[in-house]
Amino acid sequence: MHESSQSAAPPEGAEGYLWNEDLAPTQEVQRTWGWVNFAALWVGMVICVPAYLLASGLIAQGMNWWQAILTVFLGNFIVMVPMLLIGHAGAKYGIPFPVLLRASFGTVGARLPGVLRGLVACGWFGIQTWVGGSAIYHIVNGLSGAMFVGTPLPFLDIDIAQLVCFLAFWGIQVVFILRGMESIRWLETLAAPVLLAICLGMLYWAYVSADGFDAMYAKPSAFVPGGAREGEFWRVFLPGITAMVGFWSTLTLNIPDFTRYARSQRDQVIGQALGLPLPMALLAFISVAVTMATVTVFGEEIWDPLEIAGRLGGGAALLGLCMLIVATLTTNLAANVVAPANGFSNLAPHKISFKMGGLITAGLGIAMMPWKLLDSAGSYLFVWLVGYSSLLGPIAGILITDYFFIHKCQLTVEDLYMREKSYEFSGGWNLRALAALALGIAPNVLGFLYAAGVVESVPEVWQRIYDNAWFVGAIVSSVSYYLLMRKSVVPEKLSSGA
Repeated sequence: MHESSQSAAPPEGAEGYLWNEDLAPTQEVQRTWGWVNFAALWVGMVICVPAYLLASGLIAQGMNWWQAILTVFLGNFIVMVPMLLIGHAGAKYGIPFPVLLRASFGTVGARLPGVLRGLVACGWFGIQTWVGGSAIYHIVNGLSGAMFVGTPLPFLDIDIAQLVCFLAFWGIQVVFILRGMESIRWLETLAAPVLLAICLGMLYWAYVSADGFDAMYAKPSAFVPGGAREGEFWRVFLPGITAMVGFWSTLTLNIPDFTRYARSQRDQVIGQALGLPLPMALLAFISVAVTMATVTVFGEEIWDPLEIAGRLGGGAALLGLCMLIVATLTTNLAANVVAPANGFSNLAPHKISFKMGGLITAGLGIAMMPWKLLDSAGSYLFVWLVGYSSLLGPIAGILITDYFFIHKCQLTVEDLYMREKSYEFSGGWNLRALAALALGIAPNVLGFLYAAGVVESVPEVWQRIYDNAWFVGAIVSSVSYYLLMRKSVVPEKLSSGA
């Protein structure tokens, strides 16, 4: 357990535009999260439609069942490592992600990576809100005989009922945002067993409907000799791994926003280790089994669970869609509200609270028109997931290198809230961190432009580098940052409880 209690009062000399109660180190009384809470948090975040789409999306790209599940498991096992490393700082010092950034990017410069992380979360918030709204849309039309299916609106490309349902689910989440962090913890812990029951119910449906799992086992890989994508396995597997890492690369960065409430390092490590890789692998197995069962039931592969529920009809469809709404709500609030709310608060702590930051997130989530990000499995996996991982990987590399190899896990907490102190660097900006960030992003730019369709062709080497965007970015930025910072003076004054 953390050795000292931190006061909610600002440290003497703290700048008002660097401190507020939401960004302050957690007090001892606030450290109530045990390993069960962390495991429940991850179950609540893992079981959601976008995570379900990971494995079924890989099936759509040509993998067989075990290749897809293995890819999901490996990716999530890999991403757990930096997650635990970055989470260490939150558990030790009780500081959130935007404040931890100040140790490496500077008291002012931390705003840049914080906003980059926040904007990605806004996109995810929008995607999850669209999924939840779509579930409401299917329920309404299922009960009314498709009465509310209409013509797509100009520019938006969705009908008016879809827009209303999207905004309705958005409004539900705003209620939790206004109630704060404790309501999110309560919801996650309560919903976890319900979500596990949903998964087992889906698996049972797939088993019964398809007369076992033979259909799943029998589906060949498209990469075998004579297959539709013969010899292309590595071209799907490598970016697939990167997409799996990219899926949680957002939480990898801002995990201190949660571990700052941990009772001990042991609680955050055990809880996350139990809550992330295995549930993701289970969901992947269910996703593949259900997708294969749709061939037997509907005569075609359907990888969108919302469409499956809609086709089932009756009470089963209604129950399934209601459960999808719960799953989406738990994921979105934890994964895509906390980080940007703190990140936007960090821009102007004296003016923007956690709740105001959450409302900004919600607003941007609408403006991004998330339904356009989910047009196809290819764009979802290889443009959106891999694309933003090329931004977040370099930030993770810098954070880990700074905390473990430059500062040796020793931070002067009070200086993180002051100017002209240990983390001032040059006018509040660590130019070496910005240079390392740019170097980490640079190798993936051409590959992203090609994947997004901005340019027609690039040399294949850049495409292959982009396939491993998160890893390339993290390694390049980490090495660059270490080389640039190795001669810098590390603050000798340690925080209490260090």
